Amino acid sequence: MTPPRLTRIQRQTLVLAANGNTNRQIATWRGVTAHSVTEVLTTTYKRLGAADRTQAVALALRLGLINLEEIQLPHPTS
Repeated sequence: MTPPRLTRIQRQTLVLAANGNTNRQIATWRGVTAHSVTEVLTTTYKRLGAADRTQAVALALRLGLINLEEIQLPHPTS
């Protein structure tokens, strides 16, 4: 089975989401609205056959569409 293809924006947005960023944070960094981010992620979920953000990230990792190295470990809070 050939994995689905993601656009550059879909992939970039999914990596930002995988790193724990909210749609509002992603929107600020990309210079778009939070609604636009929601639309990109919804389209990405459909393309991957995912029900939500967590499943989309897991599937993208499994399919090799994103890499573990792109996901940063959270900084410990004291």
